[in-house]
Amino acid sequence: MSFPKNFLWGAASAAYQIEGAYNEDGKVPGIWDALSAGHVKHGENGNIACDHYHRYKEDVALLKKLGVKAYRLSVSWPRVMSGPDTVNPKGLEFYSKLVDELKAAGIEPMVTIFHWNLPMWAHEKGGWYSEEISDDFANYVRVLSDALSDRVRYWFTVNEPASFVGNGYFTGMHAPFESLMQAQPAEMMTKLAALTKNVLLAHGKAVRVLRSRAKQSPQIGMALNGSVYLPQSESTADVEAARALTFPEQAFFPHFNWWADPAVLGRVPAVLQPFFTAEELKIACQPLDFFGFNCYNSSDYDEYTGPNPAVKPGMARTTMEWPITPDALYWASRFLTERYHLPVMVTENGMANIDFVMSDGAVHDPQRIDFVKRYLAGLQHAVDERIPVMGYLYWSIMDNFEWAEGYDKRFGLIYVDYQTQQRIPKDSFYWYADVIKNNGLS
Repeated sequence: MSFPKNFLWGAASAAYQIEGAYNEDGKVPGIWDALSAGHVKHGENGNIACDHYHRYKEDVALLKKLGVKAYRLSVSWPRVMSGPDTVNPKGLEFYSKLVDELKAAGIEPMVTIFHWNLPMWAHEKGGWYSEEISDDFANYVRVLSDALSDRVRYWFTVNEPASFVGNGYFTGMHAPFESLMQAQPAEMMTKLAALTKNVLLAHGKAVRVLRSRAKQSPQIGMALNGSVYLPQSESTADVEAARALTFPEQAFFPHFNWWADPAVLGRVPAVLQPFFTAEELKIACQPLDFFGFNCYNSSDYDEYTGPNPAVKPGMARTTMEWPITPDALYWASRFLTERYHLPVMVTENGMANIDFVMSDGAVHDPQRIDFVKRYLAGLQHAVDERIPVMGYLYWSIMDNFEWAEGYDKRFGLIYVDYQTQQRIPKDSFYWYADVIKNNGLS
């Protein structure tokens, strides 16, 4: 099973989940640093995480051993900006050194500008409710562009707004742990619309900054997540039914079209129309080079609104309790390219598994190998149909802090002993290295 010669095989991570060094070298608190106490299993936090801040050279050496062509990292806004207009030079220097290390290893650095850890100084001004946040974000992007764009070509403005808005401000599961679920419908929609608009304005302004200031021609996208539904068969009626569920006319924040229709097509779902001016929509809608999407499973088995008859007792799930649905990458790639007419990149896919060091000193994870093998077969189906798939980034390169789940859920290709910070490549690491070497499944 062969992929295009220029296919970007890679892996991904996020700053707060791996870096640690939460209060070193001028870094100021973010919302996960300051607010997560009492909201994370076992009382854990990301203060140390994988200590990547101090061990980045070791980690890049492992990425090189893996053979990845690309690595999606994220920059910590509170590490780089200690205020709206105040740059922290040591924080910026860390990312410059990390990018240099990746380039020296022959790995394409891909930068996610915002991956959830909002600075507390921004939160105290209202967070994503603040009308100032999109300009503050644009200032931050100017700093990153000026410092890194001579070596960084691939940029992701925001990661999973459906999650950091939905879980951060709607359900209250994630920082800043605020919940709109008990609000009256009118208030709920007004506040959700404000959050959505400010995220989209921040995205649009970031794209404008990168287009005008980057030192080489940038490749810009977002890393979106959303509901994907699988058709019962390949009949036209079933495919259209699945498409309608994936992009519903009555969209809500968990749907791709809530975010991507404004950003890519320049239109907003009907319920949002009263909240956007024509000028705001013009700012939010900027030309993108690709559509990045995070996909772990289809939504056919969701039970958010009550029992789902499709859910069968004992069906295959990961340790996150997410169903294993290998065709999700195929249908997501197909539906997204058909709607948005952009090349797609799988910016996250992977599984949490029960991983531990076994008696032979190794970490054997055959379930993960089989999971990725099945999902890549779905992605191969898309490639075979000439759907423009640019790359696949496994989530994640190493075990890390899994937000409110703490450290129990292990997604990594590399096992991390959090007491010693020892890294142990799992069987899946070596298997994925072989996939990359062969440019597909052998």
